[in-house]
Amino acid sequence: MQIEVDVMLDYDLSDPNVLLDIRAVHQAGQAVLSETIEAEGAEFREVTSETGVGQRMWAHVPSLAMRLHYNAMVEVTRVAEPLRHLQDTDMRDLPGEVLTYLRPSRFCQSDMFATFVAREFEGLSGGARVAAIRDWVGSHMSYIPGASTVDTTVLDTFVSREGVCRDYAHMVCAMVRAAGVPARYASCYGPNVRPQDFHAVAQVWLEGAWRLIDATGMSDDSNAVLIAVGRDACDVAFMETSSFAYFLRQNINVWGPL
Repeated sequence: MQIEVDVMLDYDLSDPNVLLDIRAVHQAGQAVLSETIEAEGAEFREVTSETGVGQRMWAHVPSLAMRLHYNAMVEVTRVAEPLRHLQDTDMRDLPGEVLTYLRPSRFCQSDMFATFVAREFEGLSGGARVAAIRDWVGSHMSYIPGASTVDTTVLDTFVSREGVCRDYAHMVCAMVRAAGVPARYASCYGPNVRPQDFHAVAQVWLEGAWRLIDATGMSDDSNAVLIAVGRDACDVAFMETSSFAYFLRQNINVWGPL
């Protein structure tokens, strides 16, 4: 599936240096066919993501007026495989690079969910348990923009049962980790995301590969354009600054299939 991504970021900065994480990933199952990024008067320097997935950029904007345009044409060839028949991996056989995604993190206190997950999903294992967790989150939460903030943790969300894609992804990651399956937070673009914005999903480690799951139901492996991955939202912010940035305008448009 070919997907076009178009991003406009319009911010007034108080510091000229901005770390951006908005580019589509080059990896197996996702080919970036073309890509442009422009910001008048800005200088860019690429930085490899610490996870090895994605390419961050430092933007130096001397004028402090960041008017950035990013466009990419991406071919996604991943297949959205049903989870229920997939097997998990014995913990002792997991590769070292996925172990960190079993542990609690700043926004995903997965250790607090062990008892709940064991009771709620008793008798299930592997992909069947992961699919049940996804379905539980999707059916027990309400998608309400503005219901959460950048400081909302998965514990807050479990109580309120409302939020946006960020909160759905945190809930899935926390419960799947509590079930003994590595799960990481991923940022992406998707043509079916409503309202159009940067989107968040989970990726789970089943049968030796990362599988994308979205409890909001707005994307899947076949139509998500992956940007970055991390332990939770703290690791994959689309823009980081050392001081205040004043929001003027932000438009994300994603079209596909083309």
